[in-house]
Parts: sequence; structure tokens; C-alpha cells
Amino acid sequence: MTVYSVIFYILAIVILVSTLLAITRRQPIHAVLYLIVAFLGTAALFFLLGAPLLAAFVVILYAGAIMVLVLFVIMMFQQSLRETGLMPQWGHAALLGVVFLAVTVAVVFKDPGSAMVLKGAAVQPKDFGRFLFDRYWLAVEIVSILLLVALVAILQIAKRRGAAGDEGEKREKEVHP
Repeated sequence: MTVYSVIFYILAIVILVSTLLAITRRQPIHAVLYLIVAFLGTAALFFLLGAPLLAAFVVILYAGAIMVLVLFVIMMFQQSLRETGLMPQWGHAALLGVVFLAVTVAVVFKDPGSAMVLKGAAVQPKDFGRFLFDRYWLAVEIVSILLLVALVAILQIAKRRGAAGDEGEKREKEVHP
């Protein structure tokens, strides 16, 4: 078993455990943090398999933009860290963080004298884009339409809730002058 195989299995275990913890947490902040660990593990796995562009996409889009936005919205509606229970339950996250850090250090400072050398299989963004839009153009279009429909639905729901909230405030002011 090579160093890359060990790193692959460790990353797979980290991804599975953090995803399982994200699903089973009662607090949404904990779930988001574990999901970020899963996304970072997925990015490390893509990088290990020779797809640095996909790794960058996962880090920038999922762990960076989407999860930070979700975390911001959750924290905006929560009162404090003590009420969410974030302070006392840090053991699982610390363990996963240490394992993830150890795997990252192992990837960066791997043994230069290892028996098997990983061949460069990096894909250029131009080749990836050509492959994606030549072969899977219909799937890309369907996903883009689904995202557009989801965006319009979210805006409509927010608009309705905002209008209902304004009416409730008006009624409350009329009842309690």
C-alpha cells in the first residue's frame, strides 16, 4: 500500500465521518461546520487525484461561498453561541480538524523516496470546459435552469414573508400604541 492509498482512505474516512456528523447534528451551525470539513476533504481528494481545478472549484464555491452564506444566515437568526451549544461540543470538530491537518501535511511533505510516483494528470481549464460543454451540455443547461428556478422561488418566498412581517408589525402597533 502506497502513501497515496493511505491518504486516499484517510480522506475518504474524514469525508464520510464529517458528512455523517453533519446529518446527525441538531444544531444547524454544527451541521454546516461539519459539511465544510467534508467539502475540504473532497477538495483534497480531487487534488490528490490530479484535478486541481475541481479542487479549487469545491473550495471556492462550496466551502467558500455557499457554506459561508448559509452559516451567515444561520448565525443571523441565532441569539448567541451559548444558546446554540457551540461552545461545549468542540471535540468531534477538533478531532476531524487534526486528522485533516495531518493528511494535508502528509500530502505536502510526502516521502520523496516512495516507491510509486504519482504521474501528473492535471487537466487544463480549457480542456475541462470543452469536455463538459461538448459531452454534457444538456445536463449543464438543466442544472442552470434548476438554479434559476430555485433563485426565483427563494425571492418569492422572501417577498411573501417580508410582506407578512410588515402586516404583523402594523397590527401590533395598532393594538399596542
